[in-house]
Amino acid sequence: MASPYRSALLVAGSYFSASVLWWLLTGRLLNTLFDDFAAIAHGQMVSGYVWAAVSALMLFVWRSRLLRLMGREYRARLANRERLNMAAAVFDSTLEGVLVTDANNVIVHVNRAFIDITGYGQDEVLGQNPSKFKSGRHDAAFYHRVYTQLNEQGQWRGEIWNRRKNGEIYPQWQTIRVVRDEFARITHYVAVFSDLSMAKRSEQELAHRDHYDALTELPNRALLQDRVEQGLRQAQSEKHGCTLLMIDLDYFQNINDSYGHGLGDRVLRAVAQRLSVPLSPSQTLARLGGDEFALFDEHCGQLAEAAALARRLLDQLVEPFELEGRSLFVSASIGISLFPNDASDAEQLLRNADSALFKAKQSGRAGYAFYTEALTAQAQQRLEIATELRRAIEQNELRVFYQPVVNLLTGGLAGVEALVRWQHPERGLVPPGEFIPVAEHSGLIADIDRWVLAEACRQRVRWIEAGWRDGFVAVNLSSRLFGRPEVECWVAQTLRETGLPPALLELEVTESAVMDDPDTALEQLHRLRALGLHLAIDDFGTGYSSLLRLKNLPVNKLKIDQGFVAGLPGDDSDAAIVRAVIVLARSMGMTVHAEGIEHPEQARFLLEHQCELGQGYGFSRPVPADQIELKGI
Repeated sequence: MASPYRSALLVAGSYFSASVLWWLLTGRLLNTLFDDFAAIAHGQMVSGYVWAAVSALMLFVWRSRLLRLMGREYRARLANRERLNMAAAVFDSTLEGVLVTDANNVIVHVNRAFIDITGYGQDEVLGQNPSKFKSGRHDAAFYHRVYTQLNEQGQWRGEIWNRRKNGEIYPQWQTIRVVRDEFARITHYVAVFSDLSMAKRSEQELAHRDHYDALTELPNRALLQDRVEQGLRQAQSEKHGCTLLMIDLDYFQNINDSYGHGLGDRVLRAVAQRLSVPLSPSQTLARLGGDEFALFDEHCGQLAEAAALARRLLDQLVEPFELEGRSLFVSASIGISLFPNDASDAEQLLRNADSALFKAKQSGRAGYAFYTEALTAQAQQRLEIATELRRAIEQNELRVFYQPVVNLLTGGLAGVEALVRWQHPERGLVPPGEFIPVAEHSGLIADIDRWVLAEACRQRVRWIEAGWRDGFVAVNLSSRLFGRPEVECWVAQTLRETGLPPALLELEVTESAVMDDPDTALEQLHRLRALGLHLAIDDFGTGYSSLLRLKNLPVNKLKIDQGFVAGLPGDDSDAAIVRAVIVLARSMGMTVHAEGIEHPEQARFLLEHQCELGQGYGFSRPVPADQIELKGI
């Protein structure tokens, strides 16, 4: 395309040429007219003068039309240039970023807004591919859909996340259009986008104001209701319970009346901070308004757990609040409602927790109450057991009993399993089913496990000295102890202090403890296995095992839960499950160990299907160490 300057020179040249031609012709015509005037008067040469006049007139008309044509072209070029300048000004001044690529997706132009939004300079992106700005949030299928729509419809519009030069990932609203030539071939892609970061932040701020309490920054009633509804749906699908605790500060109005609402607000913020520490991801603490709070726990469905949680919250408020030079004491009353025991939906759970709160206040405040009297009494009983159990640990009232593990083929003693018992000074031997759940829910089980491990290792060393060198001693590791990263250090230290060879120690971990966090459990098991001891999966078949993960676990043994052994050999379902577990274990090179054997028929069935080890009342109940027959049963 010719430049404006060249066009101007052409127009000027054409005008000059026409003017010269006009001057020559008209000059000659005038001279001829003066010289031959007389001849014309006498009627001579008339035809020549007529021809000259007509020619001059034609040249004048042509010149006029030529000048008009050149003027229109010049004006059109000036207008086109002005439009291009305006388009360039709009392109560079628009707030939307603009990116132009050729048909091969190579960037050929960007505007100033693109530079401001992305942080990239023009020289850093020209000649590059737009994939340079990918955030990593979208998969290949997303980009495939974009280009498919571009090719089919000529444009695409939607939200996309890209990356700035500084590494920040941000949202864009982007429109991409296809540019084609007169032959319908793609020549360019033009992308126009706006930065949605501010809009997203505004949405988040509005959502935060709608769902969080302005004073304490805790979730408000609306957000609590939503989380309770979600939690109950998940609990129904996963078959576990939930707990809602309604918390009301006792006599808080006295603080507002005595010191003013300003100090009262500061007390509410301080209470919120105390109650929030520590909270697990499954727990939601909310402020419902005034001096009323609520705590929802998605994975707390047992009485003892709920009671322990309520006690912890009350203990958090025991210490006074030091505010504005004053020591302020604050207590609270708590109402507890359980799902699914007390309610079937979120609204009913909230309502029942509020009713339980009213009962707690009527009972003298500074305490907690369950929705029903029976549950309140049961929770208090379990709390008393937990208190006594702490004393039992300190006063050495715990005992280790041992249940023989039998080689089903030979009938000989293959090993023993260490089981804890509580010798209460007044009540005698407390059944494990009465205190073990309390120990698990209160967190005491980890300390008990450590004590049992040390005691069992010491006892096994004494048996070695007595001549029993081949059998193992098995010790259970609760999920509380197994979940701690330092567990292998404790085990290694116990082995060193007692002098027990690691090969004689077997640690049993429940299936549920392994599957709660499989990746962490796998690392933990490998570290324990590196100590030289043996590992067993206890209660296999009662949880949600993944066979893909099971094959990677460094375990030596699978223990069949007694719930499947009880129906043998008559129950077809139990028999099928037991046979499948035995085949599975043996195919992976593991030993199979059955629990709960009470009848010879069960032992025969297991032996026929190549189960090597067994234990149960059919062989022996758990007994003190001095009652174990080391040479056989």
